[in-house]
Amino acid sequence: MAKLSQDDLLAQFEEMTLIELSEFVKAFEEKFDVTAAAPAAAVVVAGGAGGAEAAVEEQDEFDVILDGAGDKKIQVIKEVRALTSLGLKEAKDLVDTAGAKVLEKVAKDVAEKAKAQLEGAGAKVTVK
Repeated sequence: MAKLSQDDLLAQFEEMTLIELSEFVKAFEEKFDVTAAAPAAAVVVAGGAGGAEAAVEEQDEFDVILDGAGDKKIQVIKEVRALTSLGLKEAKDLVDTAGAKVLEKVAKDVAEKAKAQLEGAGAKVTVK
């Protein structure tokens, strides 16, 4: 069998119905043991306007923002390094910057845990 180019594959997908494409995605996921994230997003979009409004109201991604380091700056830097993959200089620079985002687009439980760790070290933290 000749190897198909990306354009050839896209042309084949354009000719498929949504049901055929859905069945293909399921077969692809099973064959290669992967999960496609796009169909889940399509379900939210296909849910209609009422479903979209509910998705907007229920926030599932949060940012952890460092408002101030407080008196124990070194402890806060250590916590920032523990929560992120930043080096010492980058963590210090982040702590020195007012309103810096320590973590972006994380789950609520991760954000709350990070907030508790940073506040335990003496920092002022906001979760948005």
